[in-house]
Amino acid sequence: MSGVSVNQTDCPEVKVPFTVFFVVGAVSLAENLLVVVAVIRNRNLHSPMYCFICSLAAFNTIASVTKTWENLMIVLSDMGQLEKRGPSETKLDDVMDSLLCMSFVGSIFSFLAIAVDRYITIFHALRYHNIMTMQRTGAILGAIWTTCGVLAVLTVTFFDFKFVMICLVVFFIVSLAVICFLYVYMFMLARIHAKSIAALPNVRKSGLQQRWSSNMRGALTLTVLFGAFVVCWVPFFLHLIIIMVCPMNPYCECYRSLFQLHVVLMMSHALIDPAIYAFRSAELRHTFKKMLLCSDSQLCS
Repeated sequence: MSGVSVNQTDCPEVKVPFTVFFVVGAVSLAENLLVVVAVIRNRNLHSPMYCFICSLAAFNTIASVTKTWENLMIVLSDMGQLEKRGPSETKLDDVMDSLLCMSFVGSIFSFLAIAVDRYITIFHALRYHNIMTMQRTGAILGAIWTTCGVLAVLTVTFFDFKFVMICLVVFFIVSLAVICFLYVYMFMLARIHAKSIAALPNVRKSGLQQRWSSNMRGALTLTVLFGAFVVCWVPFFLHLIIIMVCPMNPYCECYRSLFQLHVVLMMSHALIDPAIYAFRSAELRHTFKKMLLCSDSQLCS
């Protein structure tokens, strides 16, 4: 799934310096590892939503490390240190493509799991802890990672078959549609519930409003995260669609000439997500501060 050599067109391929890939990959790796460690160390963050966010951070880390690793191999190849298409390099390229595909599918599944979790939190608040237990959360995460690993290997192994590419495209479109529908439906119901709370007596209203506002802030944060995912991944995914639909068209080649920019944008998603977590979550922001300043022995040990 790496860039394919472009045909002769009026659009030369845009090259991005390796240092850009390296810096984005290194910073995003540090940020996402910080998220994972923060969730593990802070017991206040031991909830299903933060477990799914931790999983999303892990998938983001895989994407950044994979593309940084791949670009490092390209640099070594250009320096004559590696064969461009030796048997070991081909296998290594397949492994990196599998990891990248796993990250992509895993991010979608993670967003879907988070959306369902927020829906249950908001509209089934009294039964939430009975529905979303930590045991079920662990089972869901295990199923997500196992499914993503199997799908990634199968997709890369049979990627040359057009049917596999069509399935990947359909999966992407259907997944986006389902997640978007869930968020729209959630916010539509939220308006109805907000009006119901407003009609209650003041004695009961304050507590419900506070809990409602907190849950809606969480849903809004996840909507922002999902929007960032769409913006960062769609150009790269469109590149894959173009390979399938019009591999020889000069106009398509003009778009494909921007492939490295699309990869940088895709890697930037792993850079943006932790910033959104920290900006929207006071508890996570407080944990980051304590970890970085080592002001809490339990978090720094």
